[in-house]
Amino acid sequence: MKKLATALTALTLSLGLLPISASAKEMKNVSFETVATLGSQFPPGNIAIVPSGRTFLSIHGFYGQPTKVVELLKSGSVRPYPNQAWQSGSASSINSVLGVRGDQNGILWMLDTASDTQSARLIGWDTKAEQLHQVVYLSAPISAEDSFFNDIAIDTKHNFAYLADTTKEGALVSVNLSTGEAKRLIAGSRFTQAEDIDLVIDGEALTMGGNPVRLGADPITISTDFEALYFGALSGTKFYAVPTKTLRDFSLSDEQIEAEVSVYGNKPISDGATIDKAGNIYLGEMGKNAIGVTRPDGTYSRIMQDPQIEWADGFAVGADGYLYATLNQLQDSPPLNGGVDKSTGEYHIIRFKPLAESEVGR
Repeated sequence: MKKLATALTALTLSLGLLPISASAKEMKNVSFETVATLGSQFPPGNIAIVPSGRTFLSIHGFYGQPTKVVELLKSGSVRPYPNQAWQSGSASSINSVLGVRGDQNGILWMLDTASDTQSARLIGWDTKAEQLHQVVYLSAPISAEDSFFNDIAIDTKHNFAYLADTTKEGALVSVNLSTGEAKRLIAGSRFTQAEDIDLVIDGEALTMGGNPVRLGADPITISTDFEALYFGALSGTKFYAVPTKTLRDFSLSDEQIEAEVSVYGNKPISDGATIDKAGNIYLGEMGKNAIGVTRPDGTYSRIMQDPQIEWADGFAVGADGYLYATLNQLQDSPPLNGGVDKSTGEYHIIRFKPLAESEVGR
């Protein structure tokens, strides 16, 4: 941890003048391939992969489809997961899942938003035994009135989960999976809240509900040694780092936690994220049809750019060493277009080789 603290301090001192750049050479070095194309019933949200190679997708709630989570089969087709009963629309079934993550033990974690009949939940499903593993309820004060639990990082070393709540003010939630205890952290801090910047795509600033898009804490990922968590606001220009031991200590105040947060590097407005063993954080640059990397030296650069890369949303490391990403055209979804679906109805899953090796569970 001393090494981590020293590195974070050095980064904090060096940032501020670091440019966001796009190297043409880098973009030529990283290519992607499409591994699945999904139809209008299955617009993907996030992606999760377990060590066996099984792949799962949340179905983005912005498109209003009845299916919430699917398994992506090797044939490219999908099936409701865990089964149809969990997506039946009953009081106890899944309401709406965006955040999904597969951990190193083969557990698929699903972040279910609140409904009229139940609070938000973190659901763990054992993909080996095909049975329910754990449910943690995220009722008040863990959740706020406008909570939108969006993304997950799973810490199998310490048996914790870290959640991003993507309200405008933003917040993190730390969950002790051994006890089921959870705590809402640094809500409305300068690290979690949205910055006053527009998300511009094709020359147009996106709005939602008639207001400019302003979303807080969203991209979140954990180091491969589980000792540092990286996060930022969707509507934000920085990634931040915090030691996970700080988030696991529920006796600490928000002020004490904020004192341990450091700037990790620059980023554009972005959604999901993942990381490799070298500390490169991969993310989608929605405004530029691109995927880029925030490097350990704090710089950001695009590594690929293509018209097909329309809103790279979720990222996951595959058992084959590739990074997988969902492309869901969210800029054309009904909530961002006055209720009209302007997407093509075809959504893609792509993969590419990362700059350095990573691990399943990211």
